[in-house]
Amino acid sequence: MPRKKPAKEKVNIEEEVLKNRDDYQCSGNVQIDFPVLCAFLDIKNIPTVYTSETEDGDMDDTQSQINDESVWSKPRLTVKLENEDPHSATRMKVSGWKVNEQIFQVLQIMLPSMSQLESLQFWQAGLTDPMVISLMNTLSHCSSLRSVTLEGNALPEQSFHLLLSEDSVLTHLSLRHNRIGDEGAHLIGLALSTTRSANNNLLSLNLAFNSIGDAGARHVAQGLRFNRTLLFLSLSNNQIGDLGAAHLATVLGEFALAHEEAKERRKLLLHRTQTSYLRLDSDQLGDHLAQGSLKMEIKGTPPKKDSSRKDEKSTDNKEKSHRKSTDTKVTLSKNGKLGGKEKQLPTQEAEMVEIVNPLLDPSVHCRDGQLFSSGNKTLASLNLAGNRITEKSLPLFLRSLEVQDEGGGLLRLCLQRNPFSSECDSYMKIKELIAFRNDKDSHIKNGPETREEEGQVT
Repeated sequence: MPRKKPAKEKVNIEEEVLKNRDDYQCSGNVQIDFPVLCAFLDIKNIPTVYTSETEDGDMDDTQSQINDESVWSKPRLTVKLENEDPHSATRMKVSGWKVNEQIFQVLQIMLPSMSQLESLQFWQAGLTDPMVISLMNTLSHCSSLRSVTLEGNALPEQSFHLLLSEDSVLTHLSLRHNRIGDEGAHLIGLALSTTRSANNNLLSLNLAFNSIGDAGARHVAQGLRFNRTLLFLSLSNNQIGDLGAAHLATVLGEFALAHEEAKERRKLLLHRTQTSYLRLDSDQLGDHLAQGSLKMEIKGTPPKKDSSRKDEKSTDNKEKSHRKSTDTKVTLSKNGKLGGKEKQLPTQEAEMVEIVNPLLDPSVHCRDGQLFSSGNKTLASLNLAGNRITEKSLPLFLRSLEVQDEGGGLLRLCLQRNPFSSECDSYMKIKELIAFRNDKDSHIKNGPETREEEGQVT
């Protein structure tokens, strides 16, 4: 281990970290790696690493912990181990103390070596926009890390949406208590989907306690129009009224395509048609070449053996290369990364990408001169508890629920603690319809958003 440099030598922090990264190989044992890396950067008062083999709930913040400063305000790194092996960390948490730039860089160096780490939590850690941007770049190097909780960390430049980018590997993201507001919700909506891009990995998103109003709800609803991956969405304890609720309800049922959306659909259809023609021409060319070769053999003109063998080997190599290339790219596509320009994709894979695009869904139909989509039937859980939704919006949700086909659509709609009577007719019908669906498919009852309401709503 290199010695500490004299105080008069001021070395750039990033250069020093890179140098130490080359000198020191992280073992994946946080209790060893963290203090050693901190020492390399000459960090004073290194936070203590605490390990636990307790259940997941024991690492969550409770109200008693929040009120007890002696528990949560002291700098510490809490790690949950899967078993007695110190390399089996599955969750890591920073809670209630400000993480400076040096500490954050240490975490960045350490994270890729933690092969079993699945969840990373920052609660009131004072993270900055540059830190979140750096975190996004680090996540792609973490083999198992798919869940990030970033709560109580307001960001001036609202960089949260980067964690939902098209190439993000995250499947679970919680952004509670971050003062996201309508502006941040706009960026998040764009990250969820546009007519040309969509997040294809994120399964659950928690935006509770973020001062999101009607405008923000409209932006999030816009992002749900062409997102076909997200299963759980929480917008509880915000400031959403009937206008915002109407946009969310509309996107769940049949809705008309806007002019730009219809225009983009025509472009995609044209591209698919052109691709089909190119494939057809290629097949016909192959048939002509095969027939020509057959005629040569019938006429008694034997092809050259060496040339034939070379051609056969070349063809075999090309086929093997094509298969290998196709297999690789399909795998990347499942992870949300196409791994190359669109024009380089094989014809078959290009069609696979187009099929999943909601604009090309067979259910899109024309009525009265306008195109209609069947709506988002992928979202299974929507939490709107603790907002400003009145009885006026409930028929819209009921209508959307009624038109959703079997085998898709909402299985959970949480509307508690909104200013309407729990005895009103529309609300009772919504509850009955949701209960009927859950009798058929009960897996939603253990979803990631259920625990939140179980602790706050009765």
